[in-house]
Amino acid sequence: MVQELVIALVAVLCAGALYVASAARVIRQYERGVVLRLGRLRNDVRPPGFTMVVPGIDRLRKVNLQIVTMPVPAQDGITRDNVTVRVDAVIYFKVVDPASAVIAVEDYRFAVSQMAQTSLRSIIGKSDLDDLLSNREKLNEGLEVMIDSPAVSWGVQIDRVEIKDVSLPETMKRSMARQAEADRERRARVINADAELQASKKLAQAAGEMSEQPAALQLRLLQTIVAVAAEKNSTLVLPFPVELLRFLERAQQPAIAAEGGEAGRETRLSIPEEPTPPSTPAAPAAPPSPATRAPAASTARSSAKQPFAHH
Repeated sequence: MVQELVIALVAVLCAGALYVASAARVIRQYERGVVLRLGRLRNDVRPPGFTMVVPGIDRLRKVNLQIVTMPVPAQDGITRDNVTVRVDAVIYFKVVDPASAVIAVEDYRFAVSQMAQTSLRSIIGKSDLDDLLSNREKLNEGLEVMIDSPAVSWGVQIDRVEIKDVSLPETMKRSMARQAEADRERRARVINADAELQASKKLAQAAGEMSEQPAALQLRLLQTIVAVAAEKNSTLVLPFPVELLRFLERAQQPAIAAEGGEAGRETRLSIPEEPTPPSTPAAPAAPPSPATRAPAASTARSSAKQPFAHH
């Protein structure tokens, strides 16, 4: 009799242990438990720790309350200014109402992913290319509002949405590169022109100061020579004032004119005078024609070389 009681007690204890083992649940700190009893939602959400459910009657669903980082697949779209782009993003969200996340939607992760892809396509079509490249903060806010509106009823809160990358066609990349290069070249030219203007003003002031003290120009020349010689160069280039060259040219012109006058005087002195023939009465002759002047002159020269015959 006692043996039968012991066996029965052991059987009850084993059944109780099996019941407790099948009914015991452990909920982690970052989770909450939603219990469905016979398919009906229990009002109380189980907190973290040890909890019991009725085996075969209750069904416990654990909902993670951690922030979920979900990448949004890249979406192809056409911007408002008719440029084909490929944009991908990342979304951060968490569950704030475990009961709604279990009851209101079948799979809240999949629902948020699809809503993010649809909203991303919509935001691409409403934006310009410049906004996608430089004004992403405003687009991120608009994308967050578009996703968060339906997600509130699912018990999900959207913390942040970020556009990661914007892929452009190669032709558009080359066009943008040329535009950026042209803009940088324009700014470089403006800066150089501004620098030249400032330098010209300073040089004008320096020239005014040097004009008052002529020795300053010579000192500046000596400083330039010292700066060039400090590099240990074998060739030394000395700047020569153009005004000095012009002064030397003006000084050489009177000397050249004087030398030319003396040379002409010596040439006139070296030419021998032709002897005059004796005067003989002759009848006045008509003046020779221009055509016979040259032979007459040559005959006169030849007769000057021969001695005159006196009769």
